[in-house]
Amino acid sequence: MKTLEAVTVTSESIRRMQIRYDEKTGLIDAVGDLGIPREELDDYFNDDCYLFAGMGDVHIHAREDVSGQNNYKEDFNSARDALHNGGLSHAGDMPNNPVPPVDDKSYEEKLKLMLKAQGELWPYAGIGPQTRPLSYPVPYKVYMGPSIGELFFKDLPTLEQVLHFYQHQVVSFHCEDPLILETHKIQNTHHERRPVMAEVMATRDALLMIEKYNLKGKLCHYSSGEGLKLIREARKKGLSVGIEATPQHLYFDIKQLNKEQWNEFQMNPPIRYAEDRLAMFEALKNGEIDYLATDHAPHTLEEKKKGTSGLTGLDTFGPFVTWLIKEGIDPKLIAKITSENPGDFFNQFLPSWKKLSPVFEQMGEGVGFLKSGFRANFTILNLNRPLVITKDKLKTKVGHSPFMNVTFPGQVEALIIGGRKV
Repeated sequence: MKTLEAVTVTSESIRRMQIRYDEKTGLIDAVGDLGIPREELDDYFNDDCYLFAGMGDVHIHAREDVSGQNNYKEDFNSARDALHNGGLSHAGDMPNNPVPPVDDKSYEEKLKLMLKAQGELWPYAGIGPQTRPLSYPVPYKVYMGPSIGELFFKDLPTLEQVLHFYQHQVVSFHCEDPLILETHKIQNTHHERRPVMAEVMATRDALLMIEKYNLKGKLCHYSSGEGLKLIREARKKGLSVGIEATPQHLYFDIKQLNKEQWNEFQMNPPIRYAEDRLAMFEALKNGEIDYLATDHAPHTLEEKKKGTSGLTGLDTFGPFVTWLIKEGIDPKLIAKITSENPGDFFNQFLPSWKKLSPVFEQMGEGVGFLKSGFRANFTILNLNRPLVITKDKLKTKVGHSPFMNVTFPGQVEALIIGGRKV
């Protein structure tokens, strides 16, 4: 058995506690006031550090699939390295691959490739115009408008015809209305070609689909203050709908960037104006955002210069969280959106993944919580050790970040996964 002591943060409390965990099983044995003398502890973290249950990112693009076509951008090994570098213990990989996982066979083929990451990377299945649900519960992703890859819908009636088959499933929506994108494609800039109204209209339609087909919905990389109003009304009606927010939409707005940077910072949905950024930050502060998710989407610098959409984010997750705390976000809320909610999302599919691979048996009761029987995953952040983001600090294969040369107030002090320091 190993033991440590730290200021632990959950959604319920911030207090110094001791944790005992088993290196062999990789599971937590006990958490609380265990009475272990300090000199007998294996690790002791001072008050500058906060320990969270291993943080998770429910939205990344690790790029690898059975075709191997995009491995030059990222693969499961390099994504796992970047994951660890950012203080994360698990992440969900999106399905817009050259060979997308859309049925039992293609999903299981991709999962086999991911097992090199020891269950720390897990796959979404894609929903497309001709797809049907898998034979066991998994998370699904639907692209309401064009994105990277071919797995998207061109109109609402086609989407509705397919979602009819996915009743009661867990579905994440990329909310951009394809008709509005089509009518705005002649505009001069990316943020004008993908306006706020495209997200708002797609949000309206996604909420209608969630209600009509009793879906457990999640809206990905949300970016518009106007759309939040629709989500609030839907939640008042009792709809099950979660919201992701990305670090880049919370930190940047278009006025902070010069025109030369627009291609470099291009993503879908785009970086918005200040009013949207501030609205999203306020929603986060008020507890309306459910997940901090990077939408880590690596492309080479050459591709970025040509206007390819997607930004990296895994490497900078932990340092960004220290910025959020310094900006007044309650650490207990941070525990909710980075550890517990991603843990709940992962854990609901754990029975399916355990049947598909024994690798997932090592997760015990699951991830995301500082409780006995759960995976001994711990993210320890030092809030008072500033970090400047430079290329040598990155593990992503493409070697760049939207936060290049940004100084964050803190950084990852340590990461323990399955009872072992990474």
